[in-house]
Amino acid sequence: MVDFTKPITSETIQREWVDYNGHMNDAAYASVFSLAVDKLMELIGLDEAGREHFQYTVYTLETHLCYLKEAYEGEELDITFQLLDYDAKRMHVFFFMTNTNGEELAVSEQMLMGIDIKEERPAPFPEEVYDVIKAASKQQENWSVPDRAGRKIGIRKK
Repeated sequence: MVDFTKPITSETIQREWVDYNGHMNDAAYASVFSLAVDKLMELIGLDEAGREHFQYTVYTLETHLCYLKEAYEGEELDITFQLLDYDAKRMHVFFFMTNTNGEELAVSEQMLMGIDIKEERPAPFPEEVYDVIKAASKQQENWSVPDRAGRKIGIRKK
């Protein structure tokens, strides 16, 4: 069984991810979170073999990314996943990017949709995949909802 209480992946900040300001470029943060979705898919049974077997994949419907602290070339990153909610076809997920000191560098909230590859339409998760999603939820059932979950972009009026 997968332990969804630990980081699901780790990355090292590459030179090409660093911008003219000397820290990780905003697009690189998004790329790392995209890699985390790929890793999550693998962990729930939708790696390349699983996608072929089930003729099923996951699409990202919406992403909110908050940049919290600068990250620098060579820095090691851990990405932790929290399942906020799910139903038969969707997962509402939250990813935390931390450095080796445990500092949060960025977070990404995402809505993921299960897709039948042949029909090219939303479809319920295959049973084996759904069982892993339910197990992740059970492992994290006592976790509180992150403060940054559910945010919207806007200029606050005084």
